[in-house]
Amino acid sequence: MKIGNIEFKNNLILAPMAGVTDVAFRSICIDMGADAGVTEMISAKALAYCNSRTQDLLLTAPNEKIKIVQIFGSEPEIMAKICASEYLKKFDIIDINMGCPAPKIVGNGEGSSLMKNEGLAREIISACVKATDKPVTVKFRSGFDSEHINAVSFAKMCEDAGASAITIHGRTRTQMYSGKVDLDIIKAVKEAVSIPVIASGDIVDRDSYIHTMEYTHCDACMIARGSLGNPEVFADITGTEKHWSRYEIIERHVKLLREYYGENFIAGHIRKHLLWYLKGYPGASQIKVYVSTEPNIDNVLAVLKTFFSNN
Repeated sequence: MKIGNIEFKNNLILAPMAGVTDVAFRSICIDMGADAGVTEMISAKALAYCNSRTQDLLLTAPNEKIKIVQIFGSEPEIMAKICASEYLKKFDIIDINMGCPAPKIVGNGEGSSLMKNEGLAREIISACVKATDKPVTVKFRSGFDSEHINAVSFAKMCEDAGASAITIHGRTRTQMYSGKVDLDIIKAVKEAVSIPVIASGDIVDRDSYIHTMEYTHCDACMIARGSLGNPEVFADITGTEKHWSRYEIIERHVKLLREYYGENFIAGHIRKHLLWYLKGYPGASQIKVYVSTEPNIDNVLAVLKTFFSNN
């Protein structure tokens, strides 16, 4: 797959996930075979106000050869301003979030709320495309609810507005992450446009990746929840050699975070990742409380090292 002049080798991308796709996790997933990882979604308005916490989300790792940033907002002029700003200068692709189902985002008229207003969505995309020479892509859902499945018309609008590629998650906003992904709507979107289409939803292993690609004929897949605590999913799909054990991945995750953040942030941030890393291991429930409450990360790592050596 090519987006603009940017070529993807494995056609696999780590999806943007708030509070999850930190710079360290993206780096690990890329080492495992992902072509790229998308930053956590970033508020264009917050960047416009120079919010320091938001700027932290723009950190990138040396092995991110394809750098993708995802921004969100509902005001075309602010979105365009950020696309043209120094903040995004180092990124290769700018993705616009028009699929986030979170109530706060939707309540502000952002994310998947924009699927109910194709006119405004078009203005935003067009303004961003005009503001930068980088490829602009859009991520959206099958529709806002089951009564308004408009992914095909939305995809055509994105293409007409100048988007270089699109990602479609085959669920509605009201579904959130429940139920099965609708591959038929993803397939219909692929057939309706000529720009690259990336499929998203329920891709958790090699079999689901192959099925999605063969059924929809999409150009690539984006993996989200299937990677939680399991960056090895990219290696399983691509056949990339796994250089580290599960504990070594955890140790590497913490080490990479320490290159960018302070201990107080890491102590709170890493815990959800650690619980995901433990999922499915016999006896994991016995140490989850300790992992969730022990303030010293080095103590946690020591316990995890012993745990994984016995599993």
